Amino acid sequence: MAMIGKKAPVFRAPAVINGTEIVQDFSLAQYLGKKEVIFFFYPKDFTFVCPTELIAFQNALGEFEQKGVAIVGCSTDTEETHIAWLNTPRNQGGIMGVTYPIVADIAKTISANYGVLGGEWEYDEEGGFSFSGLPVAYRGTFFIDKQGIIRHESINELSLGRNIAELLRIADMWHHVEQFGEVCPVNWTQGQESMQATREGVSSYLTKNMDNK
Repeated sequence: MAMIGKKAPVFRAPAVINGTEIVQDFSLAQYLGKKEVIFFFYPKDFTFVCPTELIAFQNALGEFEQKGVAIVGCSTDTEETHIAWLNTPRNQGGIMGVTYPIVADIAKTISANYGVLGGEWEYDEEGGFSFSGLPVAYRGTFFIDKQGIIRHESINELSLGRNIAELLRIADMWHHVEQFGEVCPVNWTQGQESMQATREGVSSYLTKNMDNK
């Protein structure tokens, strides 16, 4: 089920912050009223596509911070595995230098509540309780506003990496909508024309920007 417009599920879980420190009760609640959050899930530490994504988020961290957006990652690995990966050099497949929080969803409840867990618990024919599917998170990404409401979500299959530039665009669009009360048309980027959410507004935009193209 789509989570757009709904409150982001609340959790408290272990996390690694600043690349070195483990905290046991990390929560997104600390950002309420202060910052938007991009909360993203990835499958596993010490894998292949994942380090490219986590490092790309780190490389763009300054841009997100300038926009008032916090970055928080999450996987079903333990906090100890997160620490080990954070202390592994990049030329050895590690993510040394990543500083934003990485949550340890050991019980898989966070991934399940956000709808990104690759499988689920179920009863087998003999009445036993077993896990069916992949016990890791898909590449789920959620843009959460300052009130804790999810405004954007996307979920990629394990082999499909995210586009970080698109997430910067999502943040720009949300800020524009909040500031000006207008809507952002296809392929909109900061500085381009937006439009009023009226029949006249869309007609004007289409005439000026999309006719005969």
